[in-house]
Amino acid sequence: MTEISTDLEFYDYEAKYAPGGSKHILPAQISSKAAGEAMELAVAAHKALGCRGVTRTDFRLDDTGARHRMILLETNTQPGMTPTSLVPEQAAAVGMSYAKLCRWIVEDASCDR
Repeated sequence: MTEISTDLEFYDYEAKYAPGGSKHILPAQISSKAAGEAMELAVAAHKALGCRGVTRTDFRLDDTGARHRMILLETNTQPGMTPTSLVPEQAAAVGMSYAKLCRWIVEDASCDR
């Protein structure tokens, strides 16, 4: 799970795609309860949409009130694989090389289900 922050006024194109436009904090600095909820919701969305392979589900954590809320924004069925993309960074964080990630994606896509 990755937390994204930027020093720019908005999380815009530059923040998202320009090197150094945003900071990726991995793992996200949120409670284990919030992380667990996000993971459960991401898996549920992945399954509900009939996805396979890699997806990335984006959330906003509203922690401004007494009760925190996890807000699901979207499930991206074709997340990026560029040097500033999250999926390769997340794979690397668990010890998976870019080459191994690409191989897994191709092999998973070619499996009969």
